Amino acid sequence: MSNISKTNNWDSSLYEDKHAFVWQYGEDLLKLLNPKPGESILDLGCGTGQLTEKIAQAGAEVMGIDYAPTMIEKARQNYPHIRFDVGDARNFQVDKPLDAVFSNAVLHWMKEADSAIASIHQSLKPGGRFVAEFGGSGNVEAIVTALESALEAINIPAQALNPWYFPTIGEYATLLEQQGFDIIHAMLFTRPTPLAEGEAGMANWIQMFASSFLTGLSDEQQIEVIRAVEEHLKPTLYQQGTWRADYRRIRIVAIKL
Repeated sequence: MSNISKTNNWDSSLYEDKHAFVWQYGEDLLKLLNPKPGESILDLGCGTGQLTEKIAQAGAEVMGIDYAPTMIEKARQNYPHIRFDVGDARNFQVDKPLDAVFSNAVLHWMKEADSAIASIHQSLKPGGRFVAEFGGSGNVEAIVTALESALEAINIPAQALNPWYFPTIGEYATLLEQQGFDIIHAMLFTRPTPLAEGEAGMANWIQMFASSFLTGLSDEQQIEVIRAVEEHLKPTLYQQGTWRADYRRIRIVAIKL
């Protein structure tokens, strides 16, 4: 799902071309969802629709929503037989209660986690399941630290520019329980993630996912900040011609009581 703090005008072609890992890693999450024929399932933050299509292939009645109109437009082109709508995780509505809500690589954009959880809860049948993976505590910490120090070096306070919410399992499980979920599976794991395009990988990643840190900067300042980040991170995150992002992910399966 898009960077809702600044823009929802994502480059869907760049996303599909250079950042396919976002949905490719999500295929593993589908095993936890285990969609069944005839189930009604929402793919929340569906991006360009690849995982939505895989849920449909299991025989489920699936719909995808995303905050970014560019993503939805591309998803509709990719999979015209599936319903895709623009929607906001914090206040979406469904026509009838669902068997499951699935969400891959989205909920760390939701600083208003309570609102997203409330929307998910109200959309499910009693006994319905919520299956999600997103950035957890410590996710891209090295990249964020490098971005903040590069911005501070040009006298720009960076913390207000951070668009993400990376909770601990304890934090997120507590929020879910407070709103009427029973957590049946929760894990936090490290997953160093190779970025495409060799030496340009980190710059591409920053421009795609961390663009809010570059808000208001001139082109020259953006280049300067990205170069400083690359220099800072090269000893640890660049090996044998490939950048790796320091991902830490949370996986959650919760049941609506």
